Amino acid sequence: MGAGDSGFSATGLHRVREVLARHVEAGRIPGLVALVGRGGEAYVEAIGTMRHDGGAPMRRDTIFRMASTSKPVGVAAAMVLLDECRLRLHDPVEQWLPELAGRQVLKRIDGPLDETVPARRPITVRDLLTCTFGLGMDLTSPSAPIQVAIQELGLTGHGGPLPEPDEWMRRLGTLPLMSQPGEQWGYHIGSDLLGVLVARVTGQSYETFLRERILDPLGMKDTGFHVPADKIDRLPPSYAPDPQTGEFHVWDEAAGGRFSRPPAFQAGGGGLVSTVDDYHAYFRMLLNHGMHGYGTERILSRPAVQLMTTNRLTPGQQAARDAVAGNAQVPLGLGMQGGWGFGMAVRTYRGDYAPIGQFGWDGGTGTTTYADPDHQLTGILLTQTGMSTADSSRLIHDFWTTLYQAIDD
Repeated sequence: MGAGDSGFSATGLHRVREVLARHVEAGRIPGLVALVGRGGEAYVEAIGTMRHDGGAPMRRDTIFRMASTSKPVGVAAAMVLLDECRLRLHDPVEQWLPELAGRQVLKRIDGPLDETVPARRPITVRDLLTCTFGLGMDLTSPSAPIQVAIQELGLTGHGGPLPEPDEWMRRLGTLPLMSQPGEQWGYHIGSDLLGVLVARVTGQSYETFLRERILDPLGMKDTGFHVPADKIDRLPPSYAPDPQTGEFHVWDEAAGGRFSRPPAFQAGGGGLVSTVDDYHAYFRMLLNHGMHGYGTERILSRPAVQLMTTNRLTPGQQAARDAVAGNAQVPLGLGMQGGWGFGMAVRTYRGDYAPIGQFGWDGGTGTTTYADPDHQLTGILLTQTGMSTADSSRLIHDFWTTLYQAIDD
């Protein structure tokens, strides 16, 4: 990294590398690729190796499993449909997703699945975009009957690959909602639902539409839902370290692994693979109010980007978001700084070095991707070490601290 004319100090950028290298040299993170972008400049550090026991070095073009950092990119396909009036925020989704018609809602969020009341209104497009449609992963109550049912039906992909979309929707349609539509924020499932909605509205696969309208125009050539055979050598194995001992366990290998072939379900909530440069192109577009490059091609309208990147939650919806953010299972306060836009977190108060207005998200495979309109800054850190221990979350925390301490203008 070098300071250039980007408003970073040379000393500060040296500290970024020093701190990142310290995590790798400690043996808890095999390797990483980090990008700091500001203005027209990007500084990239590739440190460590592709495997915990050595092997090829990390490279700038290493491909990573993005996990939940898929959400900020995946939502863009739906925003194109809003721009074109093929969807409206208040449209009931049941005309495309009939499995969600006639919903029943639990009387108590921790109650039996057959103790329900009718939904007071249909689920809308806005409810899916804000993750307030009534179902979600609840880290505060994992043993509640509805959470057990969500996992048993394989609706989150955490226990194995998701079924194809129609079967996934059928299973989803057997469950009551946890809360009335629009009442509370619920994590993750709404992001996967958006992909099914996009496919049914357009008559194309979710990936095809996302590629035609977002990925290809931005030059995101290494982003998709699997890694082709001619690129598989650029994908490291993904590790889930033992929570007690820290011993590295392979969660997913590259060759023959779950990302080595097209999935049955193209999951906008957590299914993308990508690189630091691809994600930099996307977040630069958001910072540029929907324009790619230097005003050469519009990808999204300015109002669409504003909707995505400002807090959309009411105080009532925010309560569930705060409960998840304060949960002990969320390491080191990742994502705790306030609200939610469309597909991403939006900081609504300053709890650490990053300012109000920063937007993006973190991923359980050890990824973090945010942009900061105030400083016109993008930060992307990608690892292959999952958050079963606190090692990757500590690294992420230190990355953001050193990134902001390097600003010198």
